[in-house]
Amino acid sequence: MRDPIHIISLTNLGFAFIPVSIIIAILWAWSLDVKNAMYAVLRMLSQLLLIGYILASIFKSDSGLLIFTILLVMLFSASWIGLGTIREKRLELFKIGFVAIIIGGGTTLFFITQGVLRLDPWYHPQYMIPIAGMIFANSMNSISLAVERLQAELERGVTYDEAKKIALKAALIPITNSLFAVGLVAIPGMMTGQILSGVEPIIAARYQIMVMCMIFGSTGISASCFLILAKSTFVSPSLPWQSPKTP
Repeated sequence: MRDPIHIISLTNLGFAFIPVSIIIAILWAWSLDVKNAMYAVLRMLSQLLLIGYILASIFKSDSGLLIFTILLVMLFSASWIGLGTIREKRLELFKIGFVAIIIGGGTTLFFITQGVLRLDPWYHPQYMIPIAGMIFANSMNSISLAVERLQAELERGVTYDEAKKIALKAALIPITNSLFAVGLVAIPGMMTGQILSGVEPIIAARYQIMVMCMIFGSTGISASCFLILAKSTFVSPSLPWQSPKTP
């Protein structure tokens, strides 16, 4: 018999902010950027509470067009946020980031929703939106890591082809570490959530395998596509690391 889902009251939820308060106090004591950390926490809180109410309505929707529009908004947002580490070329690289996430994230989303889960209808919002969110967010993070490392290597005088390899390796570090650690160091989020909601552990494990595969695939494909497509943007005589050095 499955245990009922434990409902977290707002009062009890307040205890989760105690560790947050501790790290903010440490940041303040060390004269680091407290405002940015507080802004990030407040933004997280407001966004998650808002999306909780919005998703309740979206999950009741029977409109494929609405879900497709939401996916486009997620794609645009991921492409823009992912390039925040290189603001001076953000607009120029936006299209490349968008295409890279469509290729890496979109392809992975298709195989997961239509091959593994076989959603019917294809846009089943209760599955499509959360899965697309995980895929696009990880693709976004991989591009962010890749472009930052790419520029650093180019400024160091490394050739583009070599910098591209180093950048891809750096972009894959988080997910590769997760693949090694899963089941040994930690039980990941989706599996933990399903177990807490009463799903059998072996079924939860299958879902987590699906998640790890889709994250590894989407991050790797998105980052590699970005690095291939961005070469013409970075390899230019007008850029400081490409300009001939005077003796």
